[in-house]
Amino acid sequence: MPLAAQPTPPPTKKLGVALVGIGSLTMGQLLPAFAKCDLCRPVALVSGHPDKAHQQAILYNIDPKNIYNYENFDTIKDNPDIDIVYIVLPNGMHADYTIRAAQAGKHVLCEKPMANTAEECQSMIAAAAAADRKLMIAYRMRYEPMTIRAIELSHSATDIGIIKQITAEAGFNAGDPTQWRLNKKLAGGGPLMDMGIYALNAIRYLSSQEPAEVSAFTYATPNDPRFKEVEETIAIELRFDSGLLASILSSYGFGCNRFRLYGTHGQLESEPIQAYTNSRLWFTHSGRPKQEITYTPVNHFAAEMDHFADCIQNNKPVLTPGEEGLKDLKVMMAAYESARIERPVKIA
Repeated sequence: MPLAAQPTPPPTKKLGVALVGIGSLTMGQLLPAFAKCDLCRPVALVSGHPDKAHQQAILYNIDPKNIYNYENFDTIKDNPDIDIVYIVLPNGMHADYTIRAAQAGKHVLCEKPMANTAEECQSMIAAAAAADRKLMIAYRMRYEPMTIRAIELSHSATDIGIIKQITAEAGFNAGDPTQWRLNKKLAGGGPLMDMGIYALNAIRYLSSQEPAEVSAFTYATPNDPRFKEVEETIAIELRFDSGLLASILSSYGFGCNRFRLYGTHGQLESEPIQAYTNSRLWFTHSGRPKQEITYTPVNHFAAEMDHFADCIQNNKPVLTPGEEGLKDLKVMMAAYESARIERPVKIA
């Protein structure tokens, strides 16, 4: 007797995403990433530049009626095509638009850093909870296979042992002195808020520990027009209750992009650690020759967006919720306070 045909599972619905802010990240990375997404599609754009928005809408087959500006943004509540709002604005605008998107009944994916202050982060978390909407912070590295493998190795007592020290660096040579990243109100700070958060987050996820105390020092080249409001370079030392020590270096004056982790049994080394492609990872165990870890690359942004959509559709907790963004903000604010008062600061 022939086996009965198995029913074909219903097709998975692609959730509609509204992108708020059409800058270089949106145009260069996010919109192209949808071609690699299984669970998301772009359905709306929010921009203060209608010509640019219409151009992108044509390129990505977005209905012109789903183009919004910052004045009519709140009317997204009436658009059933929009399931997710992805906030891709300067840091100082994250809190306002995250709260408004949640109040409009939409799930929110927000770029890192989550906001400019811990208080803003808490308001964002509260707004999402009150609206019964999910909030996820776009830590793209957590969704790509090299980082996932690095976490597996770093948490292995056999491969790494007890982690004793981590050094992480992230920075680039900033150009245009008028860019928003160098504006304290919009950015919240300098390279720490932009690139250094990659290094800080790496230390936290590699160690699976939270720092207890921070010491930090900042520097800005005198008379450099780029650094009238924010630091050029910041160096941070983190102390953990376990005895782990960690160092962060972040700069807008030069490029750096790596981490090194030292354990009692093994070491991990990665350079670059947060490039969009071609990040590399090496593992050394008990003095044996260094071994490069191979992996199959993915589009970071597609992986991150599909994770969020899956969590929404199946009511699962997200990997990088607002609480994760809040933890980074608390450390960064403590680092800035330490640099200001020139002594270590305990992290609450």
